[in-house]
Amino acid sequence: MNDRGRTRLYRRLPRSRRAVVGGLILLVVVLTALLAPWLAPYDPLDQDLLDRGHPASAEHPLGLDEVGRDNLSRVMHGARLSLQIGVVSVTLALAAGGLLGLAAGYRGGWLDSAITSALDVVQAVPSLLLAIVVVAILGRGLHNVIYGVAIAMVPVYARLTRVGVLAAKEQPYVEAARALGVRRGRLLVYHILPACLTPLLVQATLGVGTAILEAAGLSFLGLGVQPPAPEWGAMLGQGRGAVLSAPHIVLYPGLAIAITVLGFNLLGEGVQEALDVHRWTTTQTPK
Repeated sequence: MNDRGRTRLYRRLPRSRRAVVGGLILLVVVLTALLAPWLAPYDPLDQDLLDRGHPASAEHPLGLDEVGRDNLSRVMHGARLSLQIGVVSVTLALAAGGLLGLAAGYRGGWLDSAITSALDVVQAVPSLLLAIVVVAILGRGLHNVIYGVAIAMVPVYARLTRVGVLAAKEQPYVEAARALGVRRGRLLVYHILPACLTPLLVQATLGVGTAILEAAGLSFLGLGVQPPAPEWGAMLGQGRGAVLSAPHIVLYPGLAIAITVLGFNLLGEGVQEALDVHRWTTTQTPK
């Protein structure tokens, strides 16, 4: 994305209702995650076995979970782990997929065929199932969940980068730079890669929400973040046995996941609208 594209994004993004709503939601979630140690009324690991499963009250606004831990405190602290998983896994997938896409699109030939075939194999497996396989091989835990989710998302970013490189390397300004003797590394970084950033930025914004969902699914199945760590998916998995007798135990972490994913989706759609040149040209053309 060049300076003109960044300027267009900064000017149009605040005019998108979806982006504004999504940004406000994520601002609240991020601030909650950052300030959780000070905002949470209780330690997320403290237990009150005598009142376990107790519904909402003045002392515990979201009630207690299945072993007597404060639900509000655990949901607040859970935002830290869920955001960490989502952002780090997307960053790793974007870096790995971007390198593969650059190599495949720019070099072409047998390397392009080999990388594309490998991506086809990986993408043929459902992303959650692939993440389960990776975690089953590497073992349970936070870091392995991040690796599993990231590997499952690599093909998306690799294909987007490859398509952008194929389109950009045939442009006149790239041909001119190559004719002037610009080195390959500089050509890729300063001339070709910026043309790929717009779709990658949109996909990365949407991808964080998807990563949070997949990580929550792994934790729900017992393959992700392990108890007693307060992670939203793990909270759902631990409280599913009490869903009829104490539905508040799974209600609030489920709502936290839904609201956070909604925020990322709205922001991603807003970024896509802001970068859609055809849309803004059409709407601003005088009739």
